Amino acid sequence: MSTLSLIYAILFYAATALLVVGLALRIKLYATTPTPLKIPTMPAPLTKSGAAFRVFREVAFFESLFKSNRWIWIFAVLFHAGLALALLRHVRYFQADVWLIIELVQPFGIYGGMAMVAGLLGLWARRIVQERIRYISGPSDHLMLALLVLIGASGLNMKFLTRTDIIEVKAYFLGLLRFDIQNLPSDPALLVHLGAVAVLMIVFPFSKLLHVPGVFFSPSRNQVDDARDKRHLAPWAAPMDANREA
Repeated sequence: MSTLSLIYAILFYAATALLVVGLALRIKLYATTPTPLKIPTMPAPLTKSGAAFRVFREVAFFESLFKSNRWIWIFAVLFHAGLALALLRHVRYFQADVWLIIELVQPFGIYGGMAMVAGLLGLWARRIVQERIRYISGPSDHLMLALLVLIGASGLNMKFLTRTDIIEVKAYFLGLLRFDIQNLPSDPALLVHLGAVAVLMIVFPFSKLLHVPGVFFSPSRNQVDDARDKRHLAPWAAPMDANREA
């Protein structure tokens, strides 16, 4: 086991711990944040199943973005759909016996990586070209986009330009799962790619990328429009309300 392999193993163990714990704490915060008011965006569903379907449409199809700006919607779909395919393609590195569905998605994962980078470049160009968006964009917005582009571009670089030994890469990550650290190839492109992924995992719980779990807790999306039929009382306010009535 080389020193480089050990350094990256420690990096990924730490990044995974920060990602899991950070996301768990954020989700707990979202779940326990009071929602004293009914604020669903109209027109809103009248049933819980309707609200759940609305959240599903938002997550799967970016419904509100489609209605507001078609160009941004196209770039967002390219990025998110491409990222999903690329992630599915990478599942093979964590499986000794690769599932059939993962084998079938392999060629599509390559196109997914291309779509991911294309979508990111379109979203990044929007932050530079549009004056209103450029005004509200901070350094963290550009750094996050740069990090994601670096991950996608370095992955495509390894596919088409500077090849690496994917057998050793798979053995390394299977070893991480078993706490049996193997040798990691020292190809610069691979090290850049893995380093950028680890950085993304570390900053994820503290970045705007938290809209991934946050959309499920958005009261403007997940609330039912029943304010006229049922009084909305937050759990934390119930004792105070009971004392007032007494």
